[in-house]
Amino acid sequence: MQDPVLAKSFSRNERKRFGYGGLVLIVIIILSSCMVFKPHLHPLFMIGEVMNLQLSITATQDLLVLNDTTFPRAMAKEEKEVKPICNVLEARSDYCEMKGDIRVVGNSSTIFLVTHHDLNNNNISRRNSWSLKPYPRKDSAAAMAQVKNWTVKLVQETSEIPKCGVFHGYPAVLFSQGGFSGNHFHDFTDLLIPIFAASQHFNGEVHFLATDFRKWWTGKYRMVLGRLSKHQVTDIDKDHVVHCFPSMTVGLKSHTNKELGIDSSKFPNKVSMKHFKHFLRATFSLPRTQAIRLGAGSPKRPRLMIISRNKTRVVMNEAEVIEMAEKVGYKVVKAEASISTNLSRFAGVVNSCDVLMGVHGAGLTNMVFLPDNGVVIQVIPLGEIDGFGRRDFGYPSRDLNVKYLEYKIGVNESSLVDSYPLDHAVFKDPKSIHRKGWMALRSIYLDQQNVRIDVNRFRDTLIQALTLLQH
Repeated sequence: MQDPVLAKSFSRNERKRFGYGGLVLIVIIILSSCMVFKPHLHPLFMIGEVMNLQLSITATQDLLVLNDTTFPRAMAKEEKEVKPICNVLEARSDYCEMKGDIRVVGNSSTIFLVTHHDLNNNNISRRNSWSLKPYPRKDSAAAMAQVKNWTVKLVQETSEIPKCGVFHGYPAVLFSQGGFSGNHFHDFTDLLIPIFAASQHFNGEVHFLATDFRKWWTGKYRMVLGRLSKHQVTDIDKDHVVHCFPSMTVGLKSHTNKELGIDSSKFPNKVSMKHFKHFLRATFSLPRTQAIRLGAGSPKRPRLMIISRNKTRVVMNEAEVIEMAEKVGYKVVKAEASISTNLSRFAGVVNSCDVLMGVHGAGLTNMVFLPDNGVVIQVIPLGEIDGFGRRDFGYPSRDLNVKYLEYKIGVNESSLVDSYPLDHAVFKDPKSIHRKGWMALRSIYLDQQNVRIDVNRFRDTLIQALTLLQH
């Protein structure tokens, strides 16, 4: 039946057009409704809602225990094509970077990156397994002997691949606390600086997994690690749970050519040692950003910290050096650092000083706490180890915005004159000792040698430091 009013008002063709137009309008309304309410109607989207709820719980509780092993697969975003994920060709460090369905089996030192691609495809890298030690000192056999070996495997899902026990919603960084940890210099150049570079851009939402775990090491640097991550460091070697992550870095990227440095080209945010120094100031609440600036006739006395040593490379006439420095115009602070030293308190003392002085050794690493335009003075022992000294502290000082001076001792300032005749190769041909290897060099020039500084000659170096503080 047709409405008589419409029938009289419009022709038959016009009524047909209105009917077709109405039909199209109804179809559009139905499709629009489906698009709006589809998540609530389609069973797959119902799963998505449950996952979103689980994620919000994860954000609060930090982890989620899994019964449904498909959850990590749903969370993982795989690359369109599978690429090699590990770099084992650099001189200093091996490392792997990956995203996707990552499963860490700590008690077997194995990491699985589960892919749903066909690994037999010719477009995929034929290498699917990597072995590495996650500590950035691979050029040192002594260091790497203290580091556990890890295996990273690119695999397809099978019943033999471990299922997730705990899924973490944040990235992870795995590194070794073995190697030369415990030496203040190596703690910074091998661990703290690379860890900072690898994790600072996560703003605390990152998990640290430590292999070769050292509880005392984690405790000593808890303020640094705690500012980089909101989560406790995991002793992954003893963990029997399979931990899963959406992304992960195994090993640490290290500067190939410079100690106490960051190769900014390796990081997308171009992080540098300038950023690391600012980070340390914030972490330890260091108040001074600039060293004292001396003017003509200034009554101010700059503070000089002398790093004291009591085992090797001891300054035997330290009291004379202090007395002379005070006469020149310094207020002298003497300090000695050890494994048990409270790092926060020590950093504060260093930051209160303008000049840091010490014989070549790990104690000079504390120049990272000096205010900008401060001065570090390295006393170089006998043995033609100038190159080591400049590599470890001279070149890095530039990136730290600290000025560098060195004082090279003479034969008569070395305690080695009490152990060897003056015509011995130790004095006449140090390179012959170098050729015997690192252990021979270290034994004679670093472990057996103390210094007695010629205070009259050293006075010129201290005056030069005063001059630098005027600029």
